[in-house]
Amino acid sequence: MTALLHLDASARPNSLSREISATFAAAWRAEHPDGDYRYRDLAADPAPFIDAAWTELCDAVLAAGTTDLDRLADLARTPAQRAAWAIVEPLLTEVRAADVVLIGTPMYNYSIPAVLKAWLDQLTFPRMSLAPSRFVVATARGGAYSPGAPKERFDYQERYLRDFFAGHFAVTDTVFLTAEWANSRQDPALAHLREQHDVSHREALAAARRLGKEY
Repeated sequence: MTALLHLDASARPNSLSREISATFAAAWRAEHPDGDYRYRDLAADPAPFIDAAWTELCDAVLAAGTTDLDRLADLARTPAQRAAWAIVEPLLTEVRAADVVLIGTPMYNYSIPAVLKAWLDQLTFPRMSLAPSRFVVATARGGAYSPGAPKERFDYQERYLRDFFAGHFAVTDTVFLTAEWANSRQDPALAHLREQHDVSHREALAAARRLGKEY
């Protein structure tokens, strides 16, 4: 059975990134009526930040020299470490079971929301690989950061996530569905860019519908 894990990280209940991720999810579910679909709202139910016990688990993984993620529970020796593992285990199980991980996220201050970073930190251990999972990121940005844009060099969102998924999870085919110039909806100073935003928004939704059927 094919499986989709769908996460949203935007603080806005009606955000563009949520709309794009929901469009992909709807197309995927229509194409896979018997598929396993799981949803997690990281803004409404955030993963806690990692603590000292989590770092001890990480050290134990390195000391054991293991790449077997099923052994992680055995490495939790103290009550605090077992409590840390109780947080990690359901998050890690969801990701490992998914054929596709769909993340809806805005760009906040050139990067990703803290709730998404907290989720990534919780489930990431040394030498961890999730292949053949595939990642799809539905994102919205207030300005423009795509190749050739004046602020391209400030994009620590897509660059970070691509590098993270490749470096930690050995996943290199991450797809981004991006709507830019979102602030043109609210900022009068950017109103002249609304048409560019609308085009970007439509293209992101169309790509979400198409890829949702293909994945």
